[in-house]
Amino acid sequence: MLTISLFAPSSFLVQTTPVLVMKFGGTSLADPERILAAIGLIDQAADEGFSPVIAASAMGKTTDALIDLARQLDADIDGPDRDLLLSTGEVVSCALLSAALNARGRPAVALTGQAAGIVTDQSHGRARIQYVAARRLRSEVAAGRIPIVAGFQGASRGGRVTTLGRGASDTTAVALATALDADHCRIYTDVDGIYSADPRLVPAARKIAQISYEEILEMAALGAGVMHARSVEVAGRNRVPIEVRSSFNSNPGTWIMHADQIDIETGAGVRAVVDDADVAQITVVGVPDRPGLAHSVFAPLAEDDISVDVIVQNISHQGLSDISFTVQRSDYEKALAATQLTAREIGAQQVTSDPQVAKLSLVGTGMVSTPGVAAGMFGCLAETGINIRGITTSEIRVTCLIGEAHLAKGARALHTAFGLDA
Repeated sequence: MLTISLFAPSSFLVQTTPVLVMKFGGTSLADPERILAAIGLIDQAADEGFSPVIAASAMGKTTDALIDLARQLDADIDGPDRDLLLSTGEVVSCALLSAALNARGRPAVALTGQAAGIVTDQSHGRARIQYVAARRLRSEVAAGRIPIVAGFQGASRGGRVTTLGRGASDTTAVALATALDADHCRIYTDVDGIYSADPRLVPAARKIAQISYEEILEMAALGAGVMHARSVEVAGRNRVPIEVRSSFNSNPGTWIMHADQIDIETGAGVRAVVDDADVAQITVVGVPDRPGLAHSVFAPLAEDDISVDVIVQNISHQGLSDISFTVQRSDYEKALAATQLTAREIGAQQVTSDPQVAKLSLVGTGMVSTPGVAAGMFGCLAETGINIRGITTSEIRVTCLIGEAHLAKGARALHTAFGLDA
C-alpha cells in the first residue's frame, strides 16, 4: 500500500497556488517538436494559476531501444543493472524539459525519482512505491520552480535505483499528486481520452466524459491500454481526480473520479466494450476428480510467475472433469509446457490448446442495478453467430471468451446492442 510522507512543512514551504501534476507519455515527448508542445502546455497551466509538477516518460521508444542495446551486447541484463539502464530514458526527458523551460525564463529543476523522494520496495523491474518524501518537491514549488520528475522509477531504502514496470509513469504522477495534495492529475497521451470501445475496432465508439476508478481498473485488467492499473488504485484510494487528455489538441478529455461524483445518468448501465486479443487458452482434459488436483495444475504456473485469467471447470462426469484457463500469449509456450508436465503427473488424459482466442467484456458500475446484462450479451453474440468458449464475471463486468477471428464483429455488435454508439 502506498503511504505518502509529507513531513511537517515549515512556514517557508507553505503553498498558496494549487498544484497540478502533469504527466507526459512517451509519444508526447517523442521529438523536439513534441517537447516544445509539452512546454506550451506547461506554460498554459502556469498562466492559469497552477503550480505545475511534471512526471516525464522516456522519449518515444527509448526504453525499447535500451533493451535492444543490451541484447546486441549479448548481455543478460537483469535486476539492479536493468533498472539502472532503463531509468536513464526518463532522466533524458527530464533534463531536456528542464533545460528548455529554463531557457524560456520558466524556472525548472530536473529530478530523478530518488531525488524527488520516491521510495520503493526492492522488487527490481516491478517495484511498488512505499512512500513519497515530499519535502524537496514542496520546497521547489514554494520557490517558484517547476519540478520535472522522472517517471517509472524510484529507489529502495538502500539507495538502489528501481523501476516500477512498463507504463508506470502514470503511477509516479498519481503518487506525486497525492503527496502534494494536488488539485488534480492530468495525464497527457496521444488520444483524446477514454472511449466506449477501441475506435480502431468500433468506428462508432465515443469519448466518455466521466468514468469511475472501479470501471477503469476493470478496463485496465481486461487489457485496455487506458491507464496503468496501479495508478488508478492509488488515485482511488486517495480520491485524486485524473483527467486523461491529448497532448496533440485542446479537446476536453475524460475525468476519472469516485463513482459518487459522477453524474447519475452518465454512470448508468454498461459504459464500455473492452477487447483483448492477447489471449491463449489451455485445457486439461480428463482430470481425475480428487481433492487438490486443481491446485496441482495452477501451482506450477504461479511459481513461473504466469498470470492466469478466465478459468472454467466443468462438472465431473464418471470421475473426470476438464479444466480450461487463459494466459497472455507471451506466456503461452511456457504455460503449455508446464501444464503438459503437470497433466502427466496427475494422470489427466490430455492437454489441448488454442493460441488464437480473445476476450470481449462489458464494463459498467451501473450493471449492478441493471438486470439482464449478461443475458443480453450472450443473446447478442448468439445472434451474431459467435460461439462463447468461457465466461467470467464480477459485479461490474461480464467477460466472454471467443475466437479471435470474431473479435471486431462481436465488439461492434455489443456496442450497438447496449446503446453505446455515438
